[in-house]
Amino acid sequence: MNRHEERGARREERPPTREPRASPLAPRACSIASPLAPVSSAAARTLQRQRRWTRIAFFALFVLAPPLDLFRLDLDLNHFVLFGQPWTLGLDAFRRGEIGPLIAAWKLVWRGFVPIALLVGVGLWVAWRWGRVYCGWLCPHFSVVELINALMLRASGKPSLWEKTALPARLPDGRLRRIDPRGWIPVGAAVLGFSALWAVTLLSYLIDPAEVWGNLVRGTPTRNQAIFVGVATLAFAVEFTLARHLFCRYACAVGLFKSHAWIANPRAMVVGYDRMRAAACADCNAACDNACPMRLKPRAIKRKMFACTQCAECISACATVRRDDPRGSLLRWVKDAEALEVSDRDFGYRHSSEVRGTRRE
Repeated sequence: MNRHEERGARREERPPTREPRASPLAPRACSIASPLAPVSSAAARTLQRQRRWTRIAFFALFVLAPPLDLFRLDLDLNHFVLFGQPWTLGLDAFRRGEIGPLIAAWKLVWRGFVPIALLVGVGLWVAWRWGRVYCGWLCPHFSVVELINALMLRASGKPSLWEKTALPARLPDGRLRRIDPRGWIPVGAAVLGFSALWAVTLLSYLIDPAEVWGNLVRGTPTRNQAIFVGVATLAFAVEFTLARHLFCRYACAVGLFKSHAWIANPRAMVVGYDRMRAAACADCNAACDNACPMRLKPRAIKRKMFACTQCAECISACATVRRDDPRGSLLRWVKDAEALEVSDRDFGYRHSSEVRGTRRE
């Protein structure tokens, strides 16, 4: 075999070249099987109906848990009550000298530290995977926020007192919103009613619920009970009138921790926007922005959706607007690899690790 034949044989034995890897900055196509696939208006209505019932059920549980002895902290007994049973640290036996310090330390860890660690750990793990889904689907405070927002919209055309201009009159389904100033009466009733209910419910978590509700029904609350209910009702009334979603965005410690955990996971569930069909938004009045109870911009990148509660109101609004479009909604929940399209690097930014790697090269 001569030299030219050997070179030809070597070329044939070479492995096939690999396909060039797509740049993370390149837009990705959206197929029907993709998590960015269309969402129908019927599915959106079903989703919001399910969310409504979960919020109602959890709000009822929030109010009824103390009277049913499902969970409360009894300050008179100095211990928690869980499913009708006392939950103590088990240190009374140590005070009486019946157990040693090692057993007392074990009881303190097992009955005190472990439940708290599990509660915090599970909460952060859920937030890391699905964001503030508790806020949008269960939180009794956020349920009141959304209800008062809806009542204010009917009364003034604005979901809060801080909105500069009224929202567009045309709703996602094509109907026109009717503004009636008499709607401020239901707004005031809802603010005062839910403020008082929250105040009494919180007090029932701290002392015997039968005593709290019994004294209120008879009109004979103690001095301390009356002060607590009065001050708490006033505080909640101010918050429900002036703050609401602003409290959720900037002041709720639980929500802020959940948001930080969610932001730390670039593959967590997030609302995805089909940018390949962005031109379809030209004939829309920003229905998704108007529907958000947290006053966020759902089509923005993830870091600008820091306080998203996964309520899916934006998804439902978009699906309703695009109800006659066979391609369906432009918004849908995405996760894992598809969620990276909502991260910074797919909108012209790169993570610091990628920048460092480019500099080394």
